[in-house]
Amino acid sequence: MKKILFSGIFSFLLLACGGVKKTQEAVNSGNYGNAIDKSIRNLVGNKSKKGNQPYILLLEEAYQKNTERELQRIAFLEKEENPANYEAIFKGYSKLRTIQQRIRPLLPLYIIEENRDAKFSFRNYENELLDAKDQLSEYLYDNASDLLENATNKQDYRKAYDDFTYLNEINPGFEDTKQRMEEAHAKGLDYVKVAMVNETDQIIPERLQEELLNFNTYGLDELWTRYHTTILPNVAYDYDMQVAFREINISPEQVNEKQIIKEKQVKDGYRYAVDTNGNVVRDSLGNKIKIDNFKTVRCDFYQFTQFKAAQVTGQVRYKDLSTEQEINSYPLSSEFVFEHVYADYNGDKRALDTDLVPLLNLAAVPFPTNEQMVYDAGEDLKSRLKNIILRHRFN
Repeated sequence: MKKILFSGIFSFLLLACGGVKKTQEAVNSGNYGNAIDKSIRNLVGNKSKKGNQPYILLLEEAYQKNTERELQRIAFLEKEENPANYEAIFKGYSKLRTIQQRIRPLLPLYIIEENRDAKFSFRNYENELLDAKDQLSEYLYDNASDLLENATNKQDYRKAYDDFTYLNEINPGFEDTKQRMEEAHAKGLDYVKVAMVNETDQIIPERLQEELLNFNTYGLDELWTRYHTTILPNVAYDYDMQVAFREINISPEQVNEKQIIKEKQVKDGYRYAVDTNGNVVRDSLGNKIKIDNFKTVRCDFYQFTQFKAAQVTGQVRYKDLSTEQEINSYPLSSEFVFEHVYADYNGDKRALDTDLVPLLNLAAVPFPTNEQMVYDAGEDLKSRLKNIILRHRFN
C-alpha cells in the first residue's frame, strides 16, 4: 500500500514539476503570453496551494517582461506614424488591459519564502485605448469607403464589407458604418438562378421538383451567394445552376419465392419410467418418474420477397453568365429500393425457427407506383444536392 501511495505522490510531483518547468521555459524563450496563461490557469484552481508558489513568481516575471516588451513595441509603432500600424497599436493596448483584468481577481498573491506579496505594476490604459480606437476607426472607415466607392470587382466590395464589419465590432455606431456595411454586402453578392431540367423521357413528380428547388429547407448560410428559383427581372445574375435529370430507371415488379424445409424434434406427451421388470419407477418421494416423448415434425416454409428499385441519375451544372462558359459540373445520383418480405407455410408450424414465425403474420402489399418510387429516390437527392451546393465555391 505504501509503495502504491509513494508511486502516486511521485507521479504527481513529476507532473507538477513538469508544468513549472514548461512555464519557466516559456518565460526563458520570450513566450510570455503562454507563461502567463499557464500560471493563471494553475493559480485560479488554488492560489494558496504550496505547490503553486513557483507559478506566482513566474507570473510576476512574465507579466513584467511582457509589459515592457509590448510597450516598447507600441512606442516604436507610434513613432513610425504609419496608419497601417493603428490596428496593431489598438490590439497591443487591448492585450495589456486584458492581462491585467485576468490577474486582478487573483490578488493578493503571497510569496511564502520572500514573505511578501507579488508585485504587478498596473496601469490605466483607457486613454491610450480610446485614442488608438479612434485612429483605427477613422482609418478603417476611410479605407473601406474608398474601396466601396472605387470598387472594380466584387472582391473589393467584400473587402470593404470586412473592414466595415470589423469597425462595427470595435466601435459600434461609428458614423454611417452600418449602412455602408449593408451597401457593400449587397454589391458584393453573387446571384445564381436555379432551374430544373428534365432530360429523361419520364415525368418527374411535381412535389419532388418543388422540394428540390425549395432552398429554404437546405439551411444554407451563404454570406456571398443568393440562389433564386424564381427569376427576378431587376436582378443581374452572375451564374446559372442547372439540376438536370439525365436518366430514370425503374425495375419491373418482382416477387421471388424461396422454399425452406424445416424439421425439428418436439415434445409429444410423456410416459412413466419402468424398470427391467416392467414396474413403474418412483423417486425418493414416491412420485412416478415421467419421461418426455419426442417426435419429428416437418414444415414447408414459403418465403416471398416483393422487390422494386428506382435509380435516378443527373448532373448539377454551373455556368458563368458573363462568359457563357460552364465552370463546373457534379454527378448526382440516388437509388431507392422497395423490398417487402412475407411468408406462408404447410405442415407443422412448430418446426420453424423463431425468427421465421413473425413473417407468417405478414401478407403481400401493393407495390408503390413509379411516381412514388422516383419521389422516394429523390429524398436522398436532396441531401446530395445540399452537399454539392455547400462544396461548390464560385470564387
